[in-house]
Formats: sequence, structure tokens, C-alpha cells
Amino acid sequence: MAIKDRMSGNEAVATAMRQINPDVMGAFPITPSTEIPQYFSKYIADGKVDTEFVAVESEHSAMSTCIGASAAGARAITATSSAGLAFMWELLYVAASSRLPITMAVVNRALTGPININNDHSDSMGCRDTGWIQLYAENNQEVYDNYIQAMPISEYCRLPIMVCQDGFITSHAVENIELLDDDQVKSFVGEYEPEDYLLKAENPLSVGPYGVSPYYMEVKKAQAEAMKAAKKRILEVASDFEKLSGRKYGFFEEYKMEDAEVAVVVIGSSAGTGKASVDDLRKKGVKAGLIKIRVFRPFPMEELSKALSKVKAVAVMDKCESFSACGGPLFAETRSALYDLKERPFAVNYVYGLGGRDVTTETFEEIYGELLRIADTGEAGEVYRHIGVRDAEVQK
Repeated sequence: MAIKDRMSGNEAVATAMRQINPDVMGAFPITPSTEIPQYFSKYIADGKVDTEFVAVESEHSAMSTCIGASAAGARAITATSSAGLAFMWELLYVAASSRLPITMAVVNRALTGPININNDHSDSMGCRDTGWIQLYAENNQEVYDNYIQAMPISEYCRLPIMVCQDGFITSHAVENIELLDDDQVKSFVGEYEPEDYLLKAENPLSVGPYGVSPYYMEVKKAQAEAMKAAKKRILEVASDFEKLSGRKYGFFEEYKMEDAEVAVVVIGSSAGTGKASVDDLRKKGVKAGLIKIRVFRPFPMEELSKALSKVKAVAVMDKCESFSACGGPLFAETRSALYDLKERPFAVNYVYGLGGRDVTTETFEEIYGELLRIADTGEAGEVYRHIGVRDAEVQK
């Protein structure tokens, strides 16, 4: 039976953690993810879980703790944001290359500089190629559901996983949410029974050895194959979760895409604003649609290409800069996905919402208006764009 409650995104993640009862949490506070270990440490103090909480001096050490615990055969978790995630950078590669299924809650926040504590996706997008699976949520319900699905994905694929949500927008906002029963979550996630680990006396092994040239590339190829195989596992877990909760998940959500002529591709909480704009435009007879990406790694190239194959023009929205001089990371992936279509839609990129800049229905209406112009004239114009910038002087 669903348990109705109201809680913030951070509390929703901490609640999922409590229901799972992992073995080890390595944690260091950083806004806006601090509440997650704060809530969870109280669960430990109150005897609601028997997790070993390791309070460390930095995020680098938090990930080191998780790597050691996971290598030893424990189920390990952590949470971080922004510069904290950046401080883990080296160790993100270590965790992935060592095939350690660590689960990390990432509360997305702008990455310095200048220093800013508000939301964008520069932190998790910056480490998109470290070898971690990445899930993104639009709202508090989704971040709770994603977290529960994360471990059955990660542990099966032997790849670490990030469960991302938008800082303050979902992490601190209180929303209605449906929780699963504690026993349902424990049964769904199951016990962690790794085949090989450091403390297994029958089969001594080394974790994180030096990768000499004759073997290094094979390790990377194995990681790449595991990430490709993760797509199938993500859908399997989503199917099982739908049977349990009634809530359906996939690689992305298609909103009114059946007959859409123009569409937006977006990640995270801004999708809710975009859907409201689509609803308004539909009332005016505009065939607008929206795709909300849930799984960014592995990237659903073939599936997204099919979903966008019938539209005339698409705008891909990046809540971060890649400084590539030709667009953001989601745009690069999406445009690549469209390449093999015989009839490709026009594609333009909008970098938006950096450092917490407001995104409104008017923002989306402006984008859809431009897409309609492109579809009508057959001229895309400048492909790499910014929207919501205060004035022209700021762009210089």
C-alpha cells in the first residue's frame, strides 16, 4: 500500500536510504546536499538503521571511504554537490574502473566560479564521462523512485551510479509524495551479495592495481560494454518497479509527442515548467511536445532518435556550459543521435538557467516560437544560443 507523505527531495532520498539500510555511508556536508547525511545520521542515532556512518574531512575522503567499503564487499553510499563532487573527481574514475557499485546522491548545484550555491547541472555534467550511470529527476517523487531503482541497476552492472536532483528546486521544496512500505523496498532492492571482494578469504584479489599497457585498454573496453549493457538492466528494473508502485519509468518521458511538430529536450525540474508551456500552446492549436531525459548515462541514442524522428524542429536545453564553442553536452549527444535519420529535424541549442537563473513558461514559449519560425522558414540560424541572459553586455 502506498504511504502518502509530504517531504523535501533531500528527505525523500534519506528516507529511501533508511528503507534500504546500507552498510556504510561516507559523508561530508556541502550545500544543498547537507540535509541528506544530516537526516540519515539521525536515523542511525535513533537506531532505525545499523549503517556505519563515517564522518570525514572532505568529499575526496568520503568517496575514498565508499571505495574501500565497496571493495570490501559492503553496500556503500554518499551524497554531495558542486565543488564537493569536483573534489571527488579522481576517485570517480577509480570507483568506475574498479567496477564498484557505489550509489551517490548528487544535488545539482553550479560549480565555481564565481561561487554560486544555486542550481544548474555543471557539476554532474562535468563528470559525465567518468564511467558512472546517471539518473535525473524532475520532482521529489522521481528522485525517491530513482534512488530505490539505483542499487538493483548498479549492483547488477557493477558500475557506480549517480541519482541527481536539482538543488533547492527539489532538494528543499516540500511536495506530496507516495512512499513504498519499508519491507517492499527491502525486498525490491534485495541483499547485496558480491561474487568477489577483498574480505573473501577463498579468493584473494587486488582492487585498483596498476594497469600496465597490455591490459589497460581491455579494462576500459569492459567498462564500455558494461555501460552498454546497463540500458537493458535499467528497463528491467523499471518494469519491476512499475509492477510494485504503478509508476512507469524509462530512459526518458515523452510528453504529448504523438503528433508533435516542434519539441524541446530537457533534463530535471525545468521539465515541469516546459510541460505547462506545452499545455498552453496545445490550447492554441500548436503541436508542441517535450522529452524529459531521465537516463543520461548510458545515453539512449537510438530510442531518442526514434522519438524525435517526426518533428520538424527541436530545441535541446542545457542547464550547464561545456565551453565547446558549439553547444552544451545534452545538445552534443542529442544532435549526434539525430545524425543517422534520413530526414533530420532542425536542431538548436539553448543554454539556460545557469547559477539558478529563473526559467518560466515565457522562456519556453519564446523557444517554441523560435522553433515554429524555423519549421516554417527552413532556416535554423545560429545553432548555439543562450536564453535568459540579462543584456547584450553580459555576453561580451
